[in-house]
Amino acid sequence: MFKGFKEFISRGNAIDLAVGVVIGAAFGAVVTGLVETFINPLISVIAGEPNFDDIGFTLNGVLFPIGQIITALVNFLLVAFAIYFFIVMPMNKLNARMKKEEEAEEAPAEPSEEVVLLREIRDQLAKSDKV
Repeated sequence: MFKGFKEFISRGNAIDLAVGVVIGAAFGAVVTGLVETFINPLISVIAGEPNFDDIGFTLNGVLFPIGQIITALVNFLLVAFAIYFFIVMPMNKLNARMKKEEEAEEAPAEPSEEVVLLREIRDQLAKSDKV
């Protein structure tokens, strides 16, 4: 019973998932701090309020606070923006750079002039022996 659990835990997938969750939570705190301390004040300078929670309308005595939906949508877009520009783009550039370095290492080196000359001599000798 414990052997199967030990194998499950020691597999890379479970550990990678746990690390991803912890890093995701930490990054979420960073993004939340960025939104609350920089983006919301910037919105407040432009729109007059730090969020859109007070926007709404009343219909037949029922309040529809659509501002909360707008605030949630803006927060989602800001989080997606931060993740894309601070995580995805740099990682894509790093992966592209690493791929170029790997391709450069894997590419066969051009033979030296001596090797080319020796090959030509070999080919000429082979032709002259056949004639």
